[in-house]
Amino acid sequence: MSSKRETPLEVFLNRHDDAAWRETLTTLGAAVHEVDRNAARVWFHFYPLALLRAFQAAADPARLAQELLMQGSWYLKDQLDSSHTFLYGHRFWPEVKRAVARLAEGGEVPEGRTLAEVVGEVARAVAGERKVEESLTTAIAAVGLMALQQVGFEEFRRTPGEVRIDRRHLRRTPEEVLRERAKDEGQGLFGFLRTSDRRWTVVWDENADDRRFKAVDKQEVASGAQTDKRPWHEQDPRCTVDEGPIPVQCRSASCGTCWVGVLGGAENLSETEWRERKMMPLFGYVETDDPRPLIRLSCQARAEGPVSVVIPPWNGYFGKHLKRVREGTAEESVASS
Repeated sequence: MSSKRETPLEVFLNRHDDAAWRETLTTLGAAVHEVDRNAARVWFHFYPLALLRAFQAAADPARLAQELLMQGSWYLKDQLDSSHTFLYGHRFWPEVKRAVARLAEGGEVPEGRTLAEVVGEVARAVAGERKVEESLTTAIAAVGLMALQQVGFEEFRRTPGEVRIDRRHLRRTPEEVLRERAKDEGQGLFGFLRTSDRRWTVVWDENADDRRFKAVDKQEVASGAQTDKRPWHEQDPRCTVDEGPIPVQCRSASCGTCWVGVLGGAENLSETEWRERKMMPLFGYVETDDPRPLIRLSCQARAEGPVSVVIPPWNGYFGKHLKRVREGTAEESVASS
């Protein structure tokens, strides 16, 4: 949040926590186009409000980061224009940014309105301006409002509001993206007879044609990423030389470094087993009974078909902090560390 006086829209937004946002995404449901339905939920897992609040409240943020073994970039303000490139709605980011800013500048947010209704107002304005279906602008409208809540109006208005994908990928329709995600890799006419040599495509950036690798059938996604020997560590220091584009350390679900969000093909990953289910809340990534959730540890999730994933910008043991907050011991732990 900005230290300056909050706009009425910010005051309204700050009444809502991560749970309220998750409920809002559920409420919006079918109002979000299928192309962004998973992506929106993944984005909100990548940028939880509680993570920002923890560092805002910390007397020594650097010490908290060290204690939680944080790596990467977890402040949304440092990646406001780029954090949502994996949403189809990123194409409409300049218009969303202007619409949210106008709403913030426009005065009072009427009492009695729900968060979903405010998201809908922004989505309608952008859809009308771009002459597209409102379902395509709803997810990015929600992202825009959460971004304002996290970075504050002055910072939100200051950033350029740029689209960060190339023209060729900008021209793709939602249907083309969905067809690519659902592409059948039946391995040929007699594919059903093939077993150990079957290989599945794992896409980790839908906006770059070279950002994909092959995983052998039932191979862990992180192990499949090892086949890509390009120097990804030069772009992401969390990556290890010759380990591929997905940051990974332990390969036993103990470090949480290799978490990913699943945009398409969640049904083509193996079900979570006990260790992955146990460890995910410890990292603060997700807590769910869904056997194939949208947030996975790629060292545990095995490819059983093609899948499209996105790599988050940070990793750590944030779940430890959340547990201490619930138990009322967060401040004591940081103070004594």
